[in-house]
This record gives sequence, C-alpha cells and structure tokens, in this order.
Amino acid sequence: MSATLKLTHKAIGVEVRRGTFDVVVDRERVGSVEMNDTIEIPIEAGHHTLQVRNGRNLSRTLTFDAAEGQVIAFRCTGKRFLPIFLVSFVVPRLALSLRPA
Repeated sequence: MSATLKLTHKAIGVEVRRGTFDVVVDRERVGSVEMNDTIEIPIEAGHHTLQVRNGRNLSRTLTFDAAEGQVIAFRCTGKRFLPIFLVSFVVPRLALSLRPA
C-alpha cells in the first residue's frame, strides 16, 4: 500500500502567475496541476521532498513524511505579497508559494 500526495493550485483574488505548475517529488517531475485544480499522486511511504515549478519560477522545497494509507495535502499559488513578488524577479525560488493545507 502507498500514501497519496494531494496538491491544490488555488488562489483567492487575482493571481499574476497563473500557469500550470509542475509537481516535483524527490527531484523528479511527477505531474502538473492547473489553476483551480487538484491533483492526487500516489507515493511510497517514507520521507519525501516537494516543490512546484513554472518555468524559472519555483517554490521553496518542503520535506514531509508519509505513512501507509495517509493523504498528505498541500496548497500552492503564484500569488505573493507585493514586496516578495518584486524580490522574486531576482530570487525565483520566492515566486511560488507552497504550504500544507
């Protein structure tokens, strides 16, 4: 049996970076998630890393542990506060937000 990674791409209000986000688990692309959509990906139980990318824009890398049969949920968005949005043009890893749901 495996665990499930559930990722939702949703923003409240206007989102400037609205494209499709690539989902990267343990440094491998495992799928993509569209704006206002949710994707569920089966993963092995254990320790994992997660990141979302859109071209040169990316999120910080999060780590998580998954147990057998567990559903691990995260939410991602391209919406950022103005100061972080502006800095993200120089530091692309600040462009996208990824957090536990």
